[in-house]
Amino acid sequence: MSVSHVLVVDDEADIRALIQEILSDEGYEVTAAADANEARGARADKRFDLILLDIWMPDTDGITLLREWSEGGDLKCPVVIMSGHGTVDTAVEATRLGAFDFVEKPLSLAKLLRTVEAALESANKAPAGSPSMLPPLLTPVGRSKLMHALREKVQQYARHEQSVLIRGEPGTGRGAFARYLHGLSRRADEPLISITAASLTDGNAEEQLCGREADGEITAGAFERAGKGTLVIDDLADLNDTAQKLLLATLEDGTYRRVNGHSDIRLDARVVATVGADVDAQVEQGKLRRDLVANLSVLALRVPPLRDYPEDVPELLAYYVDKLVDSERLTFRRFSVAAQNRLRNYPWPDNVRELKNLVRRLLLTGSDDDISLEEVEGEISSGASTDEPLVKQDLLSLPLREAREQFERAYLQQQLVLCDGKVGQLAKRVGMERTHLYRKLRSLGVDFKSVTAED
Repeated sequence: MSVSHVLVVDDEADIRALIQEILSDEGYEVTAAADANEARGARADKRFDLILLDIWMPDTDGITLLREWSEGGDLKCPVVIMSGHGTVDTAVEATRLGAFDFVEKPLSLAKLLRTVEAALESANKAPAGSPSMLPPLLTPVGRSKLMHALREKVQQYARHEQSVLIRGEPGTGRGAFARYLHGLSRRADEPLISITAASLTDGNAEEQLCGREADGEITAGAFERAGKGTLVIDDLADLNDTAQKLLLATLEDGTYRRVNGHSDIRLDARVVATVGADVDAQVEQGKLRRDLVANLSVLALRVPPLRDYPEDVPELLAYYVDKLVDSERLTFRRFSVAAQNRLRNYPWPDNVRELKNLVRRLLLTGSDDDISLEEVEGEISSGASTDEPLVKQDLLSLPLREAREQFERAYLQQQLVLCDGKVGQLAKRVGMERTHLYRKLRSLGVDFKSVTAED
């Protein structure tokens, strides 16, 4: 079967580019049109298997264009309507005119992909060689420049064969990016084996990684089970000394030997490891071998914390709503604009994992169609621990006075450390008169007993 051809009609350039990128990655041929005239011209030149049509466009709106095609008798493919200003009446009118379905903006990419798949299947035009539009290895969600650059880097790394070290805070989705990397590589049809570093002990590490030969029977280890695919080692810092030495030797030699084995076996798998954002500190403290980290980080990838790209929070919320509704059969609910804005400004100490768990709780416990600001506040009211770094503290959950004091305390404590406890230097650094600074430090309860005599 030939590859399906999709026409995307939308006057917003960013939306067109995003949909074109996602569908192209899924193996579809995509043509984009910015208005009705371009759409008419595209249909005159080519035959399409599906049309994604925005309602609100300059000159001719989507409903008028759909009516024109429908009444003209040349609507020979499914049409999915897109709009950020949808109403029941609009949806009914679009359906009456022959639209297959109606999706709202801002687009949930997961929902859009499901709708596209269903529309193409309805016309018996699913993409050749593609079992589903929603494989386990979905493109990571996010339209921000940060996530766009990260996806581009993963796509670049996927073309190479070297080991990759993926660093980031817990909950950022390091494992998801490892799977995405595998899915884009030439190894995509080969095994993807994941092993948790903490599961390897001094007693089992060699057998778990290299396998064993006993009484003529062979037990394959992770290296062998991965074959020509990818071996992912999660949380590298939890790897004990024995496993670190074994992994390093295998990477350097390119071979390994089963326990009780007599011959070397070539390592064909690509090794990808995930590690915390504090990997450099782990090396300095002797918890991780420097040479192992160097060997694994021929290609290095940093997955940022969610607080670094808050503009993607609404899309992530919509994505996990759709995903959990489908996978766990939870009741569909929609985040209100106020709730979305609040969560854009939440620091997400546990990153995307925390966001997913929050969505699950709200779907399980709420009853209204819309998730309100009050519900969200109730879920996050405890706020982040004051032991957390300032960037992870939810200052918006506090009254103004408390938030200001908390910020000032954390700010001055960190600045005092940078000044080696010297209040004189601190006064210059923060631009305050020393007497006022002393008074401020005392009022905030900041310990400055390490001040030297010259201060």
